[in-house]
Amino acid sequence: MRQSPRCIWLTGLSGSGKSTVANALDATLHANGVKTFLLDGDNVRHGLNKDLGMSEADRAENIRRVGEVAKLMVDAGLIVICAFISPYARDRQQVRSIFTPDQFIEVYLDTPLEVCERRDPKGLYKKAREGVIKQFTGVSDPYEIPESADVIIDTSQSNVRNSVSSILKALG
Repeated sequence: MRQSPRCIWLTGLSGSGKSTVANALDATLHANGVKTFLLDGDNVRHGLNKDLGMSEADRAENIRRVGEVAKLMVDAGLIVICAFISPYARDRQQVRSIFTPDQFIEVYLDTPLEVCERRDPKGLYKKAREGVIKQFTGVSDPYEIPESADVIIDTSQSNVRNSVSSILKALG
């Protein structure tokens, strides 16, 4: 596969499969000799953005910073895979706007809330439903569905391999 610098932005609810698909995509691209970097909500929140909370303003700043870092990496020639809930349309649009149209691919993991809650690998939905976690996307905070995602995948209907294949098709 030819190296063409891009930002692949995976968005969706917690438990929708963002990290799983992002890691599989990263491994597939890497196995094909493509230079990539994976930015995931968990690893960024523990370092670059550890000063941010979960308020709407902090979430916006989190996404802004990630977008800027991704842009630097794309400018350096990498394919950057970003896996973030990124619940607000304006924040995703702001990130999209810093790239040229051919550099940004938005992937919406359109996995039903019930499926995400069933998966709940970290027990976050349970804590949110009990009121322990406030401002939890999909429960007590909104998730604004992308209106013009480049790729839409329901991971309850598409396995990881097929999900990766869908994204690779969009990469061209």
